[in-house]
Amino acid sequence: MDLDAPYCLDPQVSLRPEDFGALVYHFGNRKLSFLKHPALLRVLENLDEEETLRGALEAAGVDEKRWPAFLKALETLEESEMVHVRA
Repeated sequence: MDLDAPYCLDPQVSLRPEDFGALVYHFGNRKLSFLKHPALLRVLENLDEEETLRGALEAAGVDEKRWPAFLKALETLEESEMVHVRA
């Protein structure tokens, strides 16, 4: 994940907030992911509004010390085709 690149949710992805975080479902490839932290949901919600991934993390209020864990989770979502670099 490139902190200075613009990312977005795939158009076929649906987010469903839950008490534990959220469910993320891709209608195209039928993959389901569980977000275990509400802040990760906020990051995903901010992707389209922010110019960079760094901006989405900052807008979600994620402490910079926690970014490596969030980047790992986002990499997994990228591998599942849930998020990608904006064109």
